[in-house]
Amino acid sequence: CELLATCDVLCLPSRERTEAFGVVLLEAMRYGKPLLASDLAGSGMTWVASDGHNGILVPPEDEAAWRAALQSMAADPARRGLLGARGAERYRREFDIVPVAKQVRDVYRLALAVRGDDLPAPSGAAGQHIPPRRRNDYLIVIPALNEAASIADVIRRARAHAGADVVVVDDGSSDDTRAVALASGAAVLHAPLWQGAWGAIQTGLRFAVRHGYAGVVTMDADGQHEPDHLPLLIEAGRSADVVIAACPSRGSVLRHVAWRYFRFLTGFNIEDLTSGFRYYNARACRLLAGREATLLDYQDIGVLLLLRHADMRVSEVSVPMNPRRNGISRVFSSWWTVGRYMAETTLLCLARWNRSSRKAS
Repeated sequence: CELLATCDVLCLPSRERTEAFGVVLLEAMRYGKPLLASDLAGSGMTWVASDGHNGILVPPEDEAAWRAALQSMAADPARRGLLGARGAERYRREFDIVPVAKQVRDVYRLALAVRGDDLPAPSGAAGQHIPPRRRNDYLIVIPALNEAASIADVIRRARAHAGADVVVVDDGSSDDTRAVALASGAAVLHAPLWQGAWGAIQTGLRFAVRHGYAGVVTMDADGQHEPDHLPLLIEAGRSADVVIAACPSRGSVLRHVAWRYFRFLTGFNIEDLTSGFRYYNARACRLLAGREATLLDYQDIGVLLLLRHADMRVSEVSVPMNPRRNGISRVFSSWWTVGRYMAETTLLCLARWNRSSRKAS
């Protein structure tokens, strides 16, 4: 406490996402100290230390950038004072025991209401996002991050298919995705922090398991996947645990190089390894809603390896896909991202090496 009370700035140069939140950042904010923290994607530090507001975010492991940031803070007492004052004000508004206790109570009220207990919905904006109880046998899960431009048409066309409910998992969007989805008639599960595509999908799968759906279809919010093919996937699901809507002709050279490599490494006979347009039956949903699947970063190879290990039946149906209406692929946007994705996924494949087991077909 004495060190925090007398220091000029709190520096937290973490290198990995295991620094999930950084409680010491809150302690420094309580003392009105400015923050220097790692700009580490997927970490809560980037939320606590708001860049330019109560702190400065610096690229992890960039020694020159850290040196420059520390020097700039040392040379500008007025800036340090402004950032520290903003941090102290935000601490009182968002992290003090009184507002935190209120948020915790609201979360419990919302959770109980979603489970169907006979309780009134929370008042205010939070109550507007409570998904309705299950009306149909199947659930369409649409993960969305800043998809306001395209999601209304996707939801409208998905809802046109009788027998399926639609839930949008808003993955921390900063645009009007949530409002547009609600106005379009979908239920919305709102994630205050970015989870990534697989984290958002798993949120939808857990919702489906909790509410007893017979199966889930996952599809993108960017218009690539045709809702008209939903009945085809559900029908194919009568003889398989998982059905992948495959479009092997799509994608860049980078994508096809990665596909060939991972088919060789895993022994999968699946044509389209990265399609997010999939059907999961209730058994597959229960598996993928579990803790082991939470460790995955992507929805493709790791999920398929888990399914194979559990002796799930995986099949494909061929469908056309549309070009993206907006945005780019998270994985296949550049050689650098492809290289990182392939290194991480290769390690995952080697950790689960089992080519001799029954192949997915």
